[in-house]
Amino acid sequence: MMRTLRNRLRSFKHAFRGIYEFFRSEPNARIHLAATATVVALAAWARCSPTEWAILTLTIALVIGLEMINTAVEKIMDHLHPQHHAAVKTIKDIAAGAVLVAAIAAVVVALLIFIPKLR
Repeated sequence: MMRTLRNRLRSFKHAFRGIYEFFRSEPNARIHLAATATVVALAAWARCSPTEWAILTLTIALVIGLEMINTAVEKIMDHLHPQHHAAVKTIKDIAAGAVLVAAIAAVVVALLIFIPKLR
């Protein structure tokens, strides 16, 4: 029982280290962090409802989570195949495209929530 708890806590430690490393080393992570701070400040100013906060939180988590997965895919592919290869480029482009789709959706969500509040 105690060993299982220690293993779970160790898993959290590794996950938090991964989050820290992502924000420390990835320029795009810092862009997402700045966008998040802006959205949170705007949501506080606009007195968003709990439902709007939930939608914004999930949207932010989706974009940042996909960016983290994209970063992991890029690092894995660079490790497995350091030389330029068309298949590796395609894999990396698709992962980056997933982030772009989520980021575009996040902008749409922000517009749908904030534009009515600015009127």
